[in-house]
Amino acid sequence: MTLRIHLSVDDPGTRARLLALIRTDPGLVLVGRMEEADVLIRGAESLNVAGQGSVLDESAELTSRELEVLRLMGEGHGNRIIARELGISTHTVKFHVASVLAKLGAHTRTEAVARGMRQGLVPL
Repeated sequence: MTLRIHLSVDDPGTRARLLALIRTDPGLVLVGRMEEADVLIRGAESLNVAGQGSVLDESAELTSRELEVLRLMGEGHGNRIIARELGISTHTVKFHVASVLAKLGAHTRTEAVARGMRQGLVPL
């Protein structure tokens, strides 16, 4: 189960403590604007807070095509197979993968799939 947390706290100390909690539990997802998340993450790093929690840009929803690409990534398919499956070019797949990574705040395909699974976007 994923718990989405909408963080609206002005006190920097309280925000840092909440972020520390969020980042220690991979089942928690911080939902907000990415600019705010970047500030929070930098603040947590200055406190040496590490963890696995996610940050989801509330303004970024995956399109139906991006969800299809994410689902196929979750099945372990590479760009060529995804392209063939969806009837699009590998260049277009790369574009969709980059968009999925950005919207989910992931750095790798594996991380994107894991975050998608936690958020119920990728079936198990």
